[in-house]
Amino acid sequence: MSAGAALHITIRRHGAPDVLLWEAEDLPEPAPTEVRVQVEAAGVSAYDVMLRGHRFPGFPALPYTPGEDIVGIVDKVGRDVTTLSPGQRVGGWTFGDAGGYAQYLCRPAADLVPVPDGLAPAAAVALIVNYLTASLALHQAAKVQPGERLLVQGAGGGLGSALLQLGREAGLLTYGCDAARKHDQISTDGAEPIDYKAADVIQQSRDLTDGGADVVIDLVGGARQLMRSWRALRPDGRLLMLGMAGSLRSGTGIILPSLGLLGLFAISPGERHLVKGPGMDSYPRDNPDWYQKTLSGFFAMALKGRLAPRVAETVPMHEAARAHAMLESGNVSGKVVLIAAENTIERV
Repeated sequence: MSAGAALHITIRRHGAPDVLLWEAEDLPEPAPTEVRVQVEAAGVSAYDVMLRGHRFPGFPALPYTPGEDIVGIVDKVGRDVTTLSPGQRVGGWTFGDAGGYAQYLCRPAADLVPVPDGLAPAAAVALIVNYLTASLALHQAAKVQPGERLLVQGAGGGLGSALLQLGREAGLLTYGCDAARKHDQISTDGAEPIDYKAADVIQQSRDLTDGGADVVIDLVGGARQLMRSWRALRPDGRLLMLGMAGSLRSGTGIILPSLGLLGLFAISPGERHLVKGPGMDSYPRDNPDWYQKTLSGFFAMALKGRLAPRVAETVPMHEAARAHAMLESGNVSGKVVLIAAENTIERV
């Protein structure tokens, strides 16, 4: 490897996990308002998997490096940066720019938040996209109120866990629907578990929530699943579709029917209604004070034990293909995290 070079994951064509390539690149240099981060941990998300599989034709342009959330050590600062210093541990969201599956990454200093001592990089990265997204869903989109009943469909993953934990912090009564093998985790997150395979799952949901949930957040998608979520609502309840986890296993065939059904929900009569979430990338970037304060708060809450980010498994960064395959299997409970171990950093 040449002087000043580092390694990163590159996607040059869409396809199966084996399109994730571990390649050399020139060591990036920070712009005046940026810092260069030596990445310690990068989150793997369903969004990463869907982009790799070309679930959104035409986006992003090839080649690209995936990765939405990172934690690492500030390695170099741009000349105009005064808020961060070399050697400081930071975390942040890349806001749609991706690039996190890399040994080194340059980001605007304003997009990074100091990570307190005592919080491990893998735990910290598990708090970023999942918990910020969950907070936006609960408070900006659904506008939850203490005492309301929240049902999360697909509650056993990292985002589901974040929704249940933040729902508990907001004073909600929480319920989580997922496979039976994930029920212990759902209970640990303070929610009443529901088996999604039960023949009477809708009736179970309505009985447990005393006539229906005030808010249902669906992380699974698919027309059949969304109809279940709609029927699990109270007469004046709110439905938010926040994910398409089902498409990881079923492919893009579930996406168009899902969107069509959401269109019908949007114009259906009655008080039960569909709520639209704020832009999950644009809102934090357009509201930097909210972003900094909220993420700093999550880090502090995790240190105090009020939040428990769930890391399903850590995987060496050069084995990103294995991490994607794990997520596609549907058997993961929590966040899969790529680790760029110090002894794999090649900078000669």
